[in-house]
Amino acid sequence: MSVSENVEVTGHLMDSGILSRVLDDIRQYGGDWVIKDIDLGHEQTDTSHATITVTADDDEALQRLLMRLQTHAVNQTDPGEASTAEADMDGVFPDGFYSTTNLPTRVRLEGRWYDVENPEMDCGLVVEGERIHTLPMSDVKVGMQVVTGASGIRVTAPVVDKASDAFGFMESDVSSEKPQAVLVRQVADGMREAKAEGKKVLWVGGPGVVHTGAAPAMVAMVDAGFVDVLFAGNALATHDIESSLYGTSLGVDLAKGQGVEHGHEHHIRALNTIRKAGSIKAAVDSGVLTGGIMHAMVKHDKKFVLVGSVRDDGPLPDVHTDVIVGQRAMRAELEDVGFCLMVATMLHSVATGNILPASIPLVCVDINPATVTKLADRGSSHAKGIVTDVGLFLEQLAGELVPDYRRA
Repeated sequence: MSVSENVEVTGHLMDSGILSRVLDDIRQYGGDWVIKDIDLGHEQTDTSHATITVTADDDEALQRLLMRLQTHAVNQTDPGEASTAEADMDGVFPDGFYSTTNLPTRVRLEGRWYDVENPEMDCGLVVEGERIHTLPMSDVKVGMQVVTGASGIRVTAPVVDKASDAFGFMESDVSSEKPQAVLVRQVADGMREAKAEGKKVLWVGGPGVVHTGAAPAMVAMVDAGFVDVLFAGNALATHDIESSLYGTSLGVDLAKGQGVEHGHEHHIRALNTIRKAGSIKAAVDSGVLTGGIMHAMVKHDKKFVLVGSVRDDGPLPDVHTDVIVGQRAMRAELEDVGFCLMVATMLHSVATGNILPASIPLVCVDINPATVTKLADRGSSHAKGIVTDVGLFLEQLAGELVPDYRRA
C-alpha cells in the first residue's frame, strides 16, 4: 500500500521556479502529488504558500522523498518527533539516516525544538546531550546517536527581499551579458556589509588569479582588510610565490606576457625554496619571500587553507595532502564568515559550496559558466554567478574597495 504525507512550502514559488522543481523532484523520486491549496499573493513582494500531499510506494521511499524536498525548504505540515539510531561502525551512518541540507535546520526531540549547529549539506545529524550538529560521514564513531528519517525536522530558506536592490541584478540565470560595473559594485557592497557586521570575508581562489596578472589587485584587498580567509590549492600559492621570486607564472613573464628562458622550471624552484625554508610563513619571516598574495596573508596574520590534489608538484609544505584532513581544516575556518567570493576555481568552489551554510552570501566569478552552474547543480542554489575574465574583475573590485589602488 502507498503512504502519503502533507507538506508545505513558502516563498516566491512561481517567479523563482521553486514549485516546478518541487513537483519535478516528486516525480523523479517515483512519487505522486496533489496540490491541496495554494496562495500566490497579489503583489510582487508577496510570498506564496502551497500545501501538497505527496505519495510514495512505501515509508522508506517516502522518507527519502521528504528529505529531498527539504533541499527546497519544503517541510511536513505536522513534523512530529525525530528518531535516532546508534552508529555501530566507525565512518558509517545507520540505515535510514537523515541526509542534511545546508539550510538553517531545527530538530524536535521529546517535544523540544533544537537549532542544528553548523548547517552543511550531505552530512548526518548527531545528537550529543543538548547539542545537535552536522557531522560528515568520515567522522562518525561507534555509539553516536544519529537522527534517522525526515520526521521532526524543519528547514528554513534564506529570506529574499524582493524589494531590495541587494544582488537584485544577479537574480537571473548565469550570463555574461550584464554590466560588470554594477555587479562589481554589488559584490563590493556585500563585502563591506559583512565587515561592518564584524564578519569575515572568505575567498576561494585558483591559479587564474595569478596567471591573469590580478595578484597585485588581490594583495591590495588583503592589505585593506577585505580578505580574512583564503581557501586554495597548491597551484595558486605556488604560482603566486613563483611570481614574487621570478616575475613569472608557469614560466610566463607577467609584465610582457611571454615565456622566458628556463621559465618552465621556475615553479619547481619556487617550491624547493619554500620547502627549504620549512613553510610559507618561515619564508616570509626570514625575508626569502617579500611579496605576493601569500606574503600579504602572512604579513596580516590572515588564515589560509591549502588542500592539494594528485597532480600537484612539490607540494608546498603548507598543503594538506590528506583531503579529509583538508576538509576539516576548511570547516574550522568557517566560523563568523559573512561573505564568500569564489574566483577561477571549479574544484575548490564546489568543495567550499558543499560545506557552507546557505545563509552565507556566495558569489562565484569565472570565465567558464559551467563552474557556476555546477555549484547550483551540487546544491549551492544560493550562489550568484558572474561570467567574466577574473583578472579584469579583480582589478575593478580592487578599484571599488581600495580607492587609492592604481595598477602600476
